[in-house]
Amino acid sequence: MSDRATFFRDERWTAGVIGLGYVGLPLAVTAASRGLDVVGFDVSEAKVDALNGGTSHVEDVSDQELRDALAGGARFTATEADLSDADAIFIAVPSPLGRNRQPDMSFIEAAAETVARVARPGMLVSLESTTYPGTTEDYLLPAIEKAGLTLDEDGFVAFSPERVDPGNVLHTHQIPKVVGGVTPASGEVAAAAYRRLVENVHVVTSARAAELTKLLENTYRAVNIAMINELAQVADVFDIDIWEVVDAAATKPFGFQAFYPGPGVGGHCIPLDPQFLAWRARELRVATRFIDLAEDVNLHMPDYVVRRITELLNARGKAISSSRIVGLGAAYKKNIGDDRESPSMDVLKLLERHGATVGVLDVHVPTDRLARHGFEALENDADLTGWDLAVVLTDHDDVDYERVAKQVDLVFDTRGIYRRRGIDADNVVAL
Repeated sequence: MSDRATFFRDERWTAGVIGLGYVGLPLAVTAASRGLDVVGFDVSEAKVDALNGGTSHVEDVSDQELRDALAGGARFTATEADLSDADAIFIAVPSPLGRNRQPDMSFIEAAAETVARVARPGMLVSLESTTYPGTTEDYLLPAIEKAGLTLDEDGFVAFSPERVDPGNVLHTHQIPKVVGGVTPASGEVAAAAYRRLVENVHVVTSARAAELTKLLENTYRAVNIAMINELAQVADVFDIDIWEVVDAAATKPFGFQAFYPGPGVGGHCIPLDPQFLAWRARELRVATRFIDLAEDVNLHMPDYVVRRITELLNARGKAISSSRIVGLGAAYKKNIGDDRESPSMDVLKLLERHGATVGVLDVHVPTDRLARHGFEALENDADLTGWDLAVVLTDHDDVDYERVAKQVDLVFDTRGIYRRRGIDADNVVAL
């Protein structure tokens, strides 16, 4: 083991984190809980001030956990020069898609420029933001060279994809980390550092392999979700209950993993990550037919949901344009308040565009955010009598679905929550 790897394994060192969002803040808090010093950097002074005051903006980090980190020596700053105190810098900045669904590399580029200004001898730099294979080499190698460091002598560069799952009970240190250095020597140093942060580190041979690992994980999910969403539409034509079919197939003890249909895919990973791979593959003149088809199916699921709602209302002699519809859930997944890329929100907007009066019951998404979209925010115990239809879009645990079915004439369940809870109601129709 190299001297620098031994240092990260044995000594108390300082972890620098660039980007204090849903990935960076849990990482910073984890590092503090493992006995390391922490310098967290973010360009938002308001965010930094709130964090230093003990107020967390990330659902998976409680105020108490944040205060414990502060007491343990963590500090948060909007002054990038403070990062020069770090022995390792972990980059956890956004990596969104642009208007034409091409990667927006501006945040990673800005982080690399910060590294070039603050890097010092012996520093490890690890990128955690999801991106296409080759990014770590393209952006971070030039950064440490600009700082006057030589790779594997006094500068080390790696990629380790974030695996945050908002709302999951697993803490950051419990989730295995894939680590790949741009060279074997950098990989060894990075693995030693990450073993101080997490319980299980899986080392791959290169940063590119680690970058592709992340894309494989979420492309796998996107493709399989698209497949079951397509089969749900086929099952409807044949008058077959797709939920029954999936449950039956899941009894096979090998060769099958259950995926369930829904109103689409959302969040910061599944709708976006496969597009990094598709974009890079197109540049290299390689076809990504599965990815392209999956995106098309998933993007159009909100249209399918609205079409089914229209048909259900028509069968009762009701036009969608004169209907009052309550959406149960606006977040992209259960039990969180994150509505980024949410298919639930897409369905709600489409219903409104078709002339429906739309109310939303979601205690996790702030009411002011719902109001900005023009939706009436309903309390969790609101009387829903008089609404023409309720559509289950996000299967939050804290909703009384049995009461909803008793108060609303018709319920369209896109998440299978009534089946899973064993609620028998004649007015509930499943996707």
